[in-house]
Amino acid sequence: MKRICLVTFVVPMLFSLSSCGNDGTNRNYFSLWDKECSALATLQEFVKDVTNINSEHFIPVEDRIATFDMDGTFIGELYPTYFEYNLLEYRVLEDESYKDKAPEDVRSAAQTIRDYSRGVISKFPDHFDMIHANAAAEAYSGMSLADFDKYVKDYAKKDANGFSNMTYAQSFYKPMLEVFDYLKDYQFTSYVVSGSDRYICRALTESLGIQPNRVIGMDVKLKSSKQGDKDGVDYTMGSDEYLIRTNELIIKNLKTNKVKQISQEIGKVPVLSFGNSSGDSAMHNYCKGNDKYRSEVFMLIADDDVRDHANLEETAKRKATWEENKYNIISMKNDFKTIYGFDVEKTEFHFDD
Repeated sequence: MKRICLVTFVVPMLFSLSSCGNDGTNRNYFSLWDKECSALATLQEFVKDVTNINSEHFIPVEDRIATFDMDGTFIGELYPTYFEYNLLEYRVLEDESYKDKAPEDVRSAAQTIRDYSRGVISKFPDHFDMIHANAAAEAYSGMSLADFDKYVKDYAKKDANGFSNMTYAQSFYKPMLEVFDYLKDYQFTSYVVSGSDRYICRALTESLGIQPNRVIGMDVKLKSSKQGDKDGVDYTMGSDEYLIRTNELIIKNLKTNKVKQISQEIGKVPVLSFGNSSGDSAMHNYCKGNDKYRSEVFMLIADDDVRDHANLEETAKRKATWEENKYNIISMKNDFKTIYGFDVEKTEFHFDD
């Protein structure tokens, strides 16, 4: 007998706050995955085990927490680098409304991104993640949240560099979206936990139905549009005001900072964790250390240089590390029937200047 869900409002496709739930037996999950993928088998076995009320590993719905990194885990990061890096390069070096206003350190950071993208340098300088974070905080300072959201979405409409038939806004790993759908049906709550700016992540994932309160990322301080230099404790925002970004970085959400943010914002240890880089290892280890419930962690490796711009030497190093750490490994080359969609093809990178 089918279970009837008495819900009368529209629920987003992914990341709903509640779900009627089902056992998945009537769904054709993972049509875009190789059925021999061992990581996929592990995920399915885990989910069926922990959602079985008769299992010793049963996890109540309220504790079915899954965390996902964003860049390189379910959205592209190889065009030719992170979306938010490309966005800063555009803001500082091409945007006519800003480029002549950029401070020298911000311009230097943007030029470093451009040099990397064009092969002038082979890697970013040490701690460039923090250099970029501070430069980005400055570059978008003074923008309202609504204006910044529009700015991100407008840029995301551009063709993704290095690919045909795809914009940045469309550059999701299609097989990973099936994971979100699968977990939702088994009443997991999924969070995006990214090193990228929180509001960039919200703008990019909105089309998936991801609720903004399920997104954790890099943060800058905000203030009211008329607040000036007053501290928020000493200032009462009026009804005619709105929030704007400042140039003060609060946190770059990488490594152990991800764990701290998960604890502060979710308040529970995840039972599933998905990532693709060393910036996700702390989050994975936090999940693996869950002393209340069974847990599993997954690392995706970009080992496909035919359908994506993979660095195979770097990928091999990462894979060896993830195997040593006993993470479940997802291979884009071997486990995905498609990455971005069957009509999307890898092309050479192109630059207008």
